[in-house]
Amino acid sequence: MTRALLVRLGALGDIVHAIPVAAALRRAFPAARIDWLVSAKHRAILDLVPVIDRRLVIDDRGEGTGGTSLLEVVREVRRSRYDVALDLQGLLKSALLARISGATRVIGFTARHLRERLARPFYTDVYDPGGGGIYDARDTRHVVELNLGLLAPLGVSAATPEFPIDRIDSEAARQMAEGTGGRYALLNPGAAWPNKRWPPARLGAVAVALRERHGLMSVALWGPGERALAEDVVSHAGGAAVLSPQTTIADVVALARGAAVLVSGDTGPMHLGAAVGTPIVGIYGPTRPERNGPWAPGDVTISRSSVCQCHHLRRCKLDSMCLLDVQVEEVLGAVERRLAAESSRV
Repeated sequence: MTRALLVRLGALGDIVHAIPVAAALRRAFPAARIDWLVSAKHRAILDLVPVIDRRLVIDDRGEGTGGTSLLEVVREVRRSRYDVALDLQGLLKSALLARISGATRVIGFTARHLRERLARPFYTDVYDPGGGGIYDARDTRHVVELNLGLLAPLGVSAATPEFPIDRIDSEAARQMAEGTGGRYALLNPGAAWPNKRWPPARLGAVAVALRERHGLMSVALWGPGERALAEDVVSHAGGAAVLSPQTTIADVVALARGAAVLVSGDTGPMHLGAAVGTPIVGIYGPTRPERNGPWAPGDVTISRSSVCQCHHLRRCKLDSMCLLDVQVEEVLGAVERRLAAESSRV
């Protein structure tokens, strides 16, 4: 195998969960060219992944975010004459893009493990992870493990996932380290799905307790459209939290690397933190931590997935979302356990 194309257009956390596939391919085929087809909105994280040769960036939403048109991307991938294309997204669109690349082999999951079963006819080879399917609550395997299984048709296996992500100098991370005395907790109130957001006022209360118990200041992180959420955390923290500056993805990685602990719902910054080894406390509702949670042995998750009635829905269909049942003391207990585990490891 000399040329491979990975297709995972988004979102941020899902791309992070697919990076070990690129790393495993690079180990198995050191001289191969490995390209990645990604949405323009999410290419920034791949700029930090050194095992990828080319990022083929598509403006698939017509947002003018720096990618090229669908037609131009199709022309480029067809010129590349790939030996294999792997569809890590499982959508009709991603499967079609993998197939029209002209790759000799197009590998994807079996139909019951696809988000859109109509993608299945576009594959020449399929990997069957077993189990009841993509949303089977009985399946305790992490999505990173499932993604790596997609390499089985190529005879490649990886016992331990690798996340090769470059270190960069970040002015935002430097400012936050200086403003907090060099040690801080990173609190992330945002998420694309509203029902993944734990209330900012409760994160503010966590910040207060961390300062009182550990002398630990907190940094409230925010992304596009989330500044008000982070400001709400700070307003409820009584001086125990500061607002992060506007950040790039590279800044978020650097901030996560410097954090004593990261508290967040199931969203991209949490998965970035987990990928670079940040101690994590994750708060889960409509998704399962077994499948989408952090993976370090010491990381801690609080989950209401077993009682959630809105699994894999972007918005809660009830009057009160399940995350509101998670109280401040429960999260503080999880943070205490995670900090203790990290202290014992050092």
